[in-house]
Amino acid sequence: MGDTAGQKTHMGLFVFLVVIVSAAAVVLSVNVRQVTVAGNSRYSENEIVGMVFQKKIDWNSAYLFLREKTREHIQIPFVEDYKLDFVSPTHVEVIVHEKSMVGYVSYMGSYMYFDKDGIVVESTDTALEGIPEISGLKFGQIVLHQPLPVEDSRVFEEILNLTQLLSLRKLEVDGIRYNSKGDANLYFGNVEVVLGDSSQMDGKISLLANMMPQIRDLDGTLYLDNYDENNDDLISTFKKNFRE
Repeated sequence: MGDTAGQKTHMGLFVFLVVIVSAAAVVLSVNVRQVTVAGNSRYSENEIVGMVFQKKIDWNSAYLFLREKTREHIQIPFVEDYKLDFVSPTHVEVIVHEKSMVGYVSYMGSYMYFDKDGIVVESTDTALEGIPEISGLKFGQIVLHQPLPVEDSRVFEEILNLTQLLSLRKLEVDGIRYNSKGDANLYFGNVEVVLGDSSQMDGKISLLANMMPQIRDLDGTLYLDNYDENNDDLISTFKKNFRE
């Protein structure tokens, strides 16, 4: 009787182990076959996939799930963070949260990008398209992930407001320059736009957007610093440059 009971116990344990091993083998054999990416603009979908799935084991669904739950994410330049959404065992969506950047300054041969609060978030050796260069600001030593050390931090509110208005009107500028008074000039190719102070900026940018088709290919300066929404006689003046 004892031998029979022991044999049944060993057989039950063996069957249990076989089930566990078989289940583990099934789980470990499931791989990700479809990856979709959302929220990305700086990188292509293939670039994001290549950075998130760097090793062959990363494509294993079980390993990827455990990695997502227990390990820190891979650091990707210009990306705040990302999330892996397991749509199914074979389909994963990478949801990208990009860093918000309103402009960059040139500093010691590098391009230092800052966000709406003036925090320096990234540094590159080449300028990125779609982000304006901000010049004319006086600052001290720049440290990554620290505030840009300018004399008056209120300038970042003005930069944010201006870049948002430009984005709303779908106007891409080459650069924005501030003078010692805090007045701003815009640069589009060979066109310089004198905006003056931050007053009535919405109206100034709206007028600029309407005029852009006529002045885009010209060479000269558009003066909007005297713009007054209540006085049509003080709206704008464009002066062409005459080059030899």
